[in-house]
Parts: sequence; structure tokens; C-alpha cells
Amino acid sequence: MTLLPIVYAADPVPPIEPASGQVQLISAAVIGVAVIILLITLLRVHPFLALAVGAIGVGIGAGLAPAIAITSFGTGFGNTMAGVGILVGFGAMFGKLLADSGGADRIVDTLVARSKPSALPWTMALIGSLIGLPMFFEVGLVLLIPVIILVARRSGQSLIRIAIPALAGLSVMHGLVPPHPGPLVAVTTLGANLGLTLAIGVALAIPVIILSGPVFSRVAARWVTVPVPAMFVTAEDEGQDVAGRRRPSFLNAVLGILLPVALMLARSIVDAVDPTSTAPVKATLDFFGTPVVALGLALVYAMIFFARGGGMGRAAVSASLTASLPPIAGILLIVGAGGGFKQVLIDTGIGTVIANAVSGSNLSVVLVAWFVAALIRVATGSATVATVTAAGILAPVAATLATPEISLMVLAIGSGSLFLSHVNDAGFWLVKEYLGTTVGQNLKTWTVMECLISVSGLVGVLILDVFI
Repeated sequence: MTLLPIVYAADPVPPIEPASGQVQLISAAVIGVAVIILLITLLRVHPFLALAVGAIGVGIGAGLAPAIAITSFGTGFGNTMAGVGILVGFGAMFGKLLADSGGADRIVDTLVARSKPSALPWTMALIGSLIGLPMFFEVGLVLLIPVIILVARRSGQSLIRIAIPALAGLSVMHGLVPPHPGPLVAVTTLGANLGLTLAIGVALAIPVIILSGPVFSRVAARWVTVPVPAMFVTAEDEGQDVAGRRRPSFLNAVLGILLPVALMLARSIVDAVDPTSTAPVKATLDFFGTPVVALGLALVYAMIFFARGGGMGRAAVSASLTASLPPIAGILLIVGAGGGFKQVLIDTGIGTVIANAVSGSNLSVVLVAWFVAALIRVATGSATVATVTAAGILAPVAATLATPEISLMVLAIGSGSLFLSHVNDAGFWLVKEYLGTTVGQNLKTWTVMECLISVSGLVGVLILDVFI
């Protein structure tokens, strides 16, 4: 097991702010998070307002000028809406068409009929993992939400019992397995072998998903009981006679869900094999594999093939698309505010302060990699920021390591980047609003699940470090 020396004389030492400034940054962040939680849980303030007030307050408390704090919040809000917001909008439209056409009924009825009740959580974990392999977490979530909700409604099982395994599969793949942006950046920055990292990452992901998904969901379902949200309600759910109703075939419905998966996976494979290529094929896949474009094409597919398979006319398709957006208005504002809060924390420099504080410690390289990423994740709420920052800080260390240990560093950073998702994470609010949980319930389920993924991933990496 390689240890990280206390000092690297050849490496430039980044400037560190005075101790008083560091204390101010950390205190402002801790107080800000506490205020947001209290506003939402005790005073029943809407999360959008609480996040906006808390974010600007943290920025000012950390030393940013009021105007800069407001600008920082607005920038984060806008960036989140430009990415996650569009994906959520397209995903809501896709999900509504999937439900209204009968495609979701077809998928859910097939899954429920062919799986024993005890096997459904394992089936959902597998589906979440497969969809999560090439996809951003947010894209996979908006595609899976209709299936999660309908499986829970039709099977009569706890929503948490069904949702947690699928979320675990998505999250583990997002944090540990290239070609996701975070792990891929870490592979490039640290100079790791992509194929070896991918192989070890998949092998590590399997037990981590089992523990944090089907196994933990059994416990989480006892802790938290929530009704299935009244979203994606189909004719069958409303008790209408659907015996003679046309529905898209199972293959048609599954192809619609897998279309963006295939496009994004193809783009990732080409980027990994030849990232500098200027060939027309690569340029084409880069465009169609962009998450917004891929999900947009899936929506067009749904408008044509789900509608045709479900016997929907143009007016019915238009009505379905129109009805899909009002229910997610609150979700979008909350997620955007979470992104604004994250940006304020990043702009205060708290992530850099935390990273500098631990990067010179006399610990194992793998443990330090996890610890740096975990602290930055908790401070900023972004798994990608945590991964990129930790990889940049530890890049000089990786230059002295053997190839297998560099791959383990990448996986340790990926595991740390998933630790303790809370109120500064847009994903926290996305999951909360979709599942209809309270802040406390989301902390007991989603947040604990993320911690399990992170810690079990670290344990797996440490075990592998002994033998590799």
C-alpha cells in the first residue's frame, strides 16, 4: 500500500488563505446548510426560496460582495437549467407520452408478470445499471421515473423498495465507471489505463450496487413510507377498460428508452478509442450523443412510434406534451436553486481550502484520494467538481505509481465524489421531488444510499489495493 509523503518539494504549492479566512469559509457553509434545512423543515419555507436565501447568505458570509454572491447564484441557476432543466423537460414529455400511449403499461406489466415480487428490486437494480452505464444520472432518472412509479403502483410494493435499487444502479455507474464525464476526466488527468479502469470499475460496481440497492432498500422501506406519486397515471390505473386498447409493443417501448442510451454510449466509445479524431463519423456521434440531442431524439421517437402504437392522434399527442410540463415547474425551480447554491460554494473557494488541508497528509494514496473527493463533494454538492478537483490535486502523485494503483485512485476519487448528497446537490432535490419525500425522508433514503455507495466503494478499492 503506497503512502503519500508529507511534502513534495518539486511540486508547486498552491496559495493557501490565512487560517481566519478558512474558518470563515467553512463556518459560512456549515451555517448556511443548517439554515436551509431549518427553513424548510421547521418554518415550512418552500425549498426554492430557502435555497435562494441560504445561497446568497452563504456567499456574503464567506466574504463575497453581495452583488457577486447574487451573480454567482444566478450563474449556477442558469447553468443548471441549461443542462438539467432541459433534460428534465424533455424527460417529462417523454415519460408522459410513454404513459399515455400505453408503452409504460406494456413495460411494467411485462416486468411484473415475469418477475417474482421478491425479485423486482433486483430487476430494477439491473435496469438502472444498464441505463446508467453511458448516461448522465439526470438523464437516466427522468427516463426511469415513469417505470419506477408504475412498477411500484402495479406491484403494490413500497415505492422506496422499488426506487432505491434503480437509483443505486444509476448513481454507481455515474461515479465509478467511465465513460461518465467525472471518471473519464480522472482517467485522463491521472494518466490511468482506460480499459483497466473500466474493467475494475465494473467489477467493483456489482457488489456496491447489490449492497446499496436491493439490500439497503429493504431497510430503507422500513424507515420511510411514502405513497406512490400521482404522476404518469394511465388509463389502466384509473380503472378504465383497456382490454381492447392498442398499446406499443414491448420492443417498441424499450427501444424508445434505450435510444438515447445507445447514442450516448456510441459517442463515449468513439471518444475513448480516438478522442482526437476529426472524422465525420466521430463528429456525427458527438452531436447525436450529446445528452440534450439524444433525449430530444428519443422524444421525437415517442411522438411518432408511441403515438402510432398507442393509437394516439395529433391532438392527443399535443395534449399529452402540454400536460407533462406543469407538474415539473416546482421541480425545475428547486433543482435550479440547488445548482445556484452549489455555484456559490464553488466561487467562495471552500473546495480548494478543503483539498489543500488534506492533500499533504501521511495516508495511503487511495484513502487520501477518497477523502479529498468526499470533502469537496460535501462542500460543493457536485460529484463532477469533486472528481475533477481531486484528480487535479493528486495528479503529481499518480506520476509515481504503478498502472493498477492509478486505476484504483480513479475509483477511490469516484467513490468519494458520491459521499453525502444533501441540500446543496441538485440531484438531492430532483430525487426528493420526484419521489414525493420530505427533506428528512430523503436524507434517510437517498443520502444514506449515497453514503453506502461511497464507503463500500472505498472499502472495495482498499481491498483491491492489497492484492493488485
